[in-house]
Amino acid sequence: MNHGPHDHLSQVFHLDVTPSSGEATGTPAQPGNEVVDLLRQLVVGQDRQNELLEDMVDQMNAGQRQRAAELGQWKEANPLLARRCRAAAEALGQVQTEFLESLTYEVNDNYEAMMDGEFVLNEFVDRFGPRLAHLNGVLQLLTQLSSVPAAPGHHS
Repeated sequence: MNHGPHDHLSQVFHLDVTPSSGEATGTPAQPGNEVVDLLRQLVVGQDRQNELLEDMVDQMNAGQRQRAAELGQWKEANPLLARRCRAAAEALGQVQTEFLESLTYEVNDNYEAMMDGEFVLNEFVDRFGPRLAHLNGVLQLLTQLSSVPAAPGHHS
């Protein structure tokens, strides 16, 4: 029987619901055997699913560890730039705070018009959305590239 491109998934979600051999031959099956068999199959499937999830988590963690190691190497190779990124991130954080202040005033002053008219809402999104998205992206990048303050007893 051809299962197609998802054969590997069919093993995880496969339950055998065919009649037991006793039913096929006409001899009575013991009550509850089918339920027990189905429950066993469910447990096996759940175990396999858990194994697959653990593998996925391991792969994701390995990628994150590699990125963190590469970022640490970059910071060690560029300590001055990392410190400048920290200072820029702190300054840009203040700019972001001011920007959010003006955004919240705009929302609070015009929320009724935004609810009533699509034009006012679109104008608001056009005015603040791209700037906020780009500002957040730049701030996130600067923060990631920033040097981490040295632990007590360590000198940079």
